[in-house]
Amino acid sequence: MKFYDRKSEIEELRRIQKFAFERYSRMTVITGRRRIGKTSLALEATKGGEPTVYLFVSRKNEAALCEEFAGLISSTLDCYVPAEIKSFKSLFQMLLEIAKNRKFNLIIDEFQEFFNINASVYSDMQNLWDQYRQQTNLNLILMGSVYSLMHKIFESYHQPLFGRADNYIRLSGFGTETMKEIMNDYCPGYTNDQLLALYTVTGGVPKYVEILCENTDLSIDGMFNYIARVNSPFTDEGKILLIEEFGKDYGVYFSILSCIASGTNTQAAIEQLLGISVGGQLRRLMDDYSIIGRLRPILAKERTQNVRYEINDNFLKFWFRYFDRNQTIVEIKNFDLLRDIISKDYPTFSGSVLERWFRLKMTESHRFSNIGSWWERKKGKEANEIDIVAINLLGDKAIVAEVKRQRRNYDHKTFMAKVDRLKDTVLAAYQIETRLLTLDDM
Repeated sequence: MKFYDRKSEIEELRRIQKFAFERYSRMTVITGRRRIGKTSLALEATKGGEPTVYLFVSRKNEAALCEEFAGLISSTLDCYVPAEIKSFKSLFQMLLEIAKNRKFNLIIDEFQEFFNINASVYSDMQNLWDQYRQQTNLNLILMGSVYSLMHKIFESYHQPLFGRADNYIRLSGFGTETMKEIMNDYCPGYTNDQLLALYTVTGGVPKYVEILCENTDLSIDGMFNYIARVNSPFTDEGKILLIEEFGKDYGVYFSILSCIASGTNTQAAIEQLLGISVGGQLRRLMDDYSIIGRLRPILAKERTQNVRYEINDNFLKFWFRYFDRNQTIVEIKNFDLLRDIISKDYPTFSGSVLERWFRLKMTESHRFSNIGSWWERKKGKEANEIDIVAINLLGDKAIVAEVKRQRRNYDHKTFMAKVDRLKDTVLAAYQIETRLLTLDDM
């Protein structure tokens, strides 16, 4: 697959590179979940011009890892690396010495893995970086996919590399226009339902998009048939992504995420279903792992108890709803049944993803200061709820939208009654424009 999008990130990385080569060394941190395209971005941004040393930190003995790195450094920079160098501290110092007289890029991938190899690497690097930074011209890019560890390394006050990074880039999935460009390249004449299915399954994560584009015809059945089958790369993907984040307590976190993915999205409802207190885990899922978001009705006070939780990542939302929830079916390899479950539930599930699509599209337009949903909290009754409320930049107008897959499912009278309630309680001072958004508007 060709390289898509990331124009602003490449522009930023090249600006940083120019600064590093013309003045003095810079340290950039790129984070993002696995498969999001960190490596492709860094290599694309640094290709051409000065050489790039790319080092991938795998879980090996430090001496063995340094031996591997030595060969890569020697061939890329055409320099001699003494066989006696067995520690990353010595290797990094040698690279900084070279950078006194040569300009080059150094990319270190899965940087958080040094915690499992030799955690003193971080303090060693801090000391060397402070000593050499202004005497050298090194463009240093550090990347990692375990969010909690990368956050700890660079943003925890007690860690040695706190405050050392000059720039942070956090990657997310492809935007709406890029998803449309990809569909047009691989499936000319695609339907909006196919586009929504690709977004529902992948969340715009480049690697998942690439897998489906290169292995299916991008029909809805074709995507589901590829995903739910023996030896599918998606079967254990959620577990692979998260077990390293959560460690031995992953079972509790998985149960909470499964609840949220299935629509049980308030703390009280989750605790009632699981029979345990989950306040601490919800906080960690938000603050330490950045996997869920805490939602409140638009313009509600920050301390409101009217709160819902949402999984931030489309793919994880999909995986927990279908793969984790149906683990027994997966274990006995009854993928025909799993595909049937996914296909029957898809129209319902994709409706919520369609809301996310339109919120993303509004965010990309840069025309709004606040985008969210609105709902009332009522016990024992069906509460009023509006899918999207978007406040304009001046704060005097609001778009209030109902999202439906099909126009025929829209009830104008019911929607306008909810809009009237929203005006009375929240948006009395705003000029309101109402909209119906469907698959046709993607």
